[in-house]
Amino acid sequence: MKKLTGMKCIMFVLIAFVGLGIEVVLAFFIEPILYGSSMNNWNTFESILHWILTCISWGLTGHFIVNLSKKKYGFDLIKRGDKVRKWKWFLIIVFIIMSLIISYIDWNGLKLLKELNYNGLLKFIFQYIYYTFEVMLITLILIFGQKAFEEWFNNVNIPYGGIILAITWGVAHFFTKDILTGIITIISSFAFGSIYLLVNRDIRKTYLVLWIMFVL
Repeated sequence: MKKLTGMKCIMFVLIAFVGLGIEVVLAFFIEPILYGSSMNNWNTFESILHWILTCISWGLTGHFIVNLSKKKYGFDLIKRGDKVRKWKWFLIIVFIIMSLIISYIDWNGLKLLKELNYNGLLKFIFQYIYYTFEVMLITLILIFGQKAFEEWFNNVNIPYGGIILAITWGVAHFFTKDILTGIITIISSFAFGSIYLLVNRDIRKTYLVLWIMFVL
């Protein structure tokens, strides 16, 4: 079994980030040619097809990372962490509440209801399936970013994963969305990194909390 070094962890970070970038290629280059219109003008079927194609590509990327890291390097992502203490759960709840407040201000209401009203039930369902796959990849960026810097600096108390997430997934939103979304995403990245440490690096708990913060 080969050693999972810091550079190899960064390789997995880049694979996950490139996996996220597949959507950009689909949305801005391939699909406009296929549909004959830009993303803003897609009909319901075209939007749903976009989310399905994106989820397939993200699912394959995540499956590749999880399997390769375990088979080649013995890094079991699904391994459960230690029991989370009550004071940590309190901080996690604080993060969730803060995230909900920021989201409410940004959306001028509850994001969940706003997107349901805007998209209608069918598009809403597929969009939230899409979010589920996106959270999977940002969780992987977070985990391997954290692992890389822990290998290099032997410090397990700094949320390095959140920093890496901010300069990859976070910064990317400045180019694919707008400045405000980019800022919010970077702030969220730092929060996600802290969550990962608070749940004792348990990917199940990390994913669940991140999903709640992400979709609400």
